[in-house]
Amino acid sequence: MPPNKPTTPKTVQRCAWPGDDPLYQRYHDEEWGVPLHDDRTLFEFLILEGAQAGLSWITVLRKREAYRRAFAQFDPEKVARFDRKRIAALLEDPGIIRNRQKVESAVGNAKAFLDVQKEFGSFDRYIWDFVNGRPIQNRWKTLKDIPPETEVSQTISQDMRRRGFRFVGPTIVYAHMQATGMVNDHVVDCFRYAEIAALR
Repeated sequence: MPPNKPTTPKTVQRCAWPGDDPLYQRYHDEEWGVPLHDDRTLFEFLILEGAQAGLSWITVLRKREAYRRAFAQFDPEKVARFDRKRIAALLEDPGIIRNRQKVESAVGNAKAFLDVQKEFGSFDRYIWDFVNGRPIQNRWKTLKDIPPETEVSQTISQDMRRRGFRFVGPTIVYAHMQATGMVNDHVVDCFRYAEIAALR
């Protein structure tokens, strides 16, 4: 069992947003907020967060496996080579969100992702430098306290847009930061708050 995977108690106090949905709860308990440094998984969340724009995150989670199949297991080198024919096929795939702008942006973002890897050695090194390599530890009491974006996410968004990324507005970027553990936004009474705070 991975060291960052929690042993969920039978009666647990968690953030309110997963509700009673088992898939949502599992994602909250095992993934959300865990500091992530694997480039392929960082790319996966980048694509999924872009797909989520205007929709609920649970909608994307339910389509995650279909996205993995459709987008070559989120291999940025393969996705960057998707041509018009492949994009047209994706737009016929009922397993994913069939929005042309989102699909085309995923291919463009793969190319920008590879450019960042070439310049910095890894996307991980690039993105984590915005928080000096360490997760930001917040202490929110309720969900309504959590901001939709921050100055850091605005800075990252601006830089990513300059590098050719799309669907990377400051709110999407902040959601990416939350998901990949660049920021700990579990509320303080959630059982995962202290566990995540102990990770680096």
